[in-house]
Amino acid sequence: MNPTGVGLGVAVAVGVLAAVAAVVAPQRMRTAVVGVGTAACGVAGMAAGICALSGTTFSLSLPSLLPLAGVMVTVDALGGVFLAITGAVAVAAGVYGIGYARQGGNGRLVQAVAPLFVVAMLLVVSAASVGTFLVCWELMALCSLLLVVTEHQRRPHVAEAGRWYAVMTHLGLVAILIGLLVLTANASTDSFPALREAGQHLPPTVAAVVFVLTLAGFGSKAGILPLHAWLPRAHPEAPSHVSALMSAAMVNLGVYGIVRVGLDLLGGGPRWWWLLVLTLGAVSAIYGILQAAMSTDLKRLLGYSTTENMGLVLVGVGAAGMFAAGGDRVLAGLALAAALLHVVNHAAFKTLLFLAAGSVLHGTGSRDLDALGGLRARMPATTAAFGLGALAASALPPGTAFVSEWLLLQALIHGLPASGVATAIAMPLSVAAVALTAGLAVATFVKAFGVGFLARPRSDAAQNATESPATMLAGMGIAGAACVGLALFPTLVLPVIGSVASQVVGSASPALADAVTVRLVGVAGSLSPLMLTIALVVAIVLVIGVLRAVASRRARRAARLWDCGAGPLSARMEYTATSFAEPLQRVFDNVLQPETDVDVTHARESSYLVEAVEYRRRVPDRIERRLYQPILTLIGAWGRAGRRLATGSVHRYLGYGFYTVCGLLILLVVTR
Repeated sequence: MNPTGVGLGVAVAVGVLAAVAAVVAPQRMRTAVVGVGTAACGVAGMAAGICALSGTTFSLSLPSLLPLAGVMVTVDALGGVFLAITGAVAVAAGVYGIGYARQGGNGRLVQAVAPLFVVAMLLVVSAASVGTFLVCWELMALCSLLLVVTEHQRRPHVAEAGRWYAVMTHLGLVAILIGLLVLTANASTDSFPALREAGQHLPPTVAAVVFVLTLAGFGSKAGILPLHAWLPRAHPEAPSHVSALMSAAMVNLGVYGIVRVGLDLLGGGPRWWWLLVLTLGAVSAIYGILQAAMSTDLKRLLGYSTTENMGLVLVGVGAAGMFAAGGDRVLAGLALAAALLHVVNHAAFKTLLFLAAGSVLHGTGSRDLDALGGLRARMPATTAAFGLGALAASALPPGTAFVSEWLLLQALIHGLPASGVATAIAMPLSVAAVALTAGLAVATFVKAFGVGFLARPRSDAAQNATESPATMLAGMGIAGAACVGLALFPTLVLPVIGSVASQVVGSASPALADAVTVRLVGVAGSLSPLMLTIALVVAIVLVIGVLRAVASRRARRAARLWDCGAGPLSARMEYTATSFAEPLQRVFDNVLQPETDVDVTHARESSYLVEAVEYRRRVPDRIERRLYQPILTLIGAWGRAGRRLATGSVHRYLGYGFYTVCGLLILLVVTR
């Protein structure tokens, strides 16, 4: 019996049963049953992925299940990576959802759709034919859309986010559909093996059309510029455990699609394909972290951070494609291994951060950093969880993202001497983009953690915050343990990830690892995250010990904090998230183009006397303003014109039909 197939089958069966239980179970039992079912579905999916990574592949064909093409399922090593990631995220989100749903998200809809959403994601990476893939992709999109709009009756912005997400995700589906149909038209069947064979003999123009269309569709799902507009809207408005599933699992499938089609089915392609991917990734990484640095909405900040991290992943994928096109398979394997490892790391820390943000929302009713503060005393466990996630996301040792970004930089730096003008220009710029992104990420999460958790409370909600229930803390604990494990022992994961990358690009494994040290193959480089962490801890302990020893020789005396003579410090004297980000905003003014407005209210007695001055600053999404706003304006004008045409008159509609038929007849006469 194939363990990979058993794991996938159990995951699907348990997920469907959990959805049924959400419909039939009594309310008091529903959240527990569905949460446990979702977590069990995740465990089975993760087990299937691990079995696939160990070399046990699985294939299944059900020709009668769907019309025309049937259903084909194959789990290989590449799919196993994303199966394991999706399952692991579902475990943490399922456990967390038990307590979260009891606090107001107990509707049958969200409870029934959440496990189906997990099942759909597991099936997407298991699909082995175009028909199966598109059906599973659409099921995933519809489930996630229903989950995004769950709370539309509570907050007006949820409906708007749902509309943006529905339009963007289905436009992406159309692009994927057209691209895969063009590829299928040149193959004997729509199965992936047949497409893989046809991809080797496609004319360059046809192959380029397929790649660009699928890149647009999958890039939209990954939140890559300029197709990212849905992400910072939908992720904040969804329930927090759903946000974790979307940001830590679903967006990864966009990366999976690009790798599967570009590197697997099409066999690599020319260098300009991957230069495009690398450019889009670098721009998305910088722009996403800039928007995150400016954001005061905690979940919106994390949404833009997802765009940043997916951008870094695509930098690695693009570099891998460029190296493979140039014949350097060793660097291609290293770059792809760095990208896949960053997918794993991002899934871990983004799950933790979104669950911690949901805990803040549960405990305070707010996600506005300018209104938070003082949560360290009221919510110590949530503070520790968010602090761990912030360290993991900051690309600093011993953070979780540090190793994957170090690997990425190693691949880019060693690619500098590579042949070709495009590579010689792209690699240094990519190194600069990754370095700039890492620095801005540190500033962003220092702002989020310091202002939101360590400062004095700036509202009654923050002052009266309460800690989350045990199941929510347990979900965060699972994600936190994954972050710690990946940060200290990436040597357990990297050899497997490197083996998958080497299979995709056709090279030897790009990295070797013993118990504590990662050694690169083919290029110079080694790193021991565990020893580096121990050295940092020892250094910190020594510094603190020396300072305490010196301080203990002097007599202590109590004194009030220095306050410039203004009296005791208050929350109004501290940095807010807005003021903390203001220096960065000034540096990047030309990129961000903030909007400021000052309203002066004069006294009624005299216009020379000022009663109040109100200052407002907004940092809009510049791409939305320049790209999407004109499109929306044009659509609105088209709709208003349509109202004048559709007056409700039957005679007018008959006239439209008559003139159309006459016009077609005249056209046929003229052209024949």
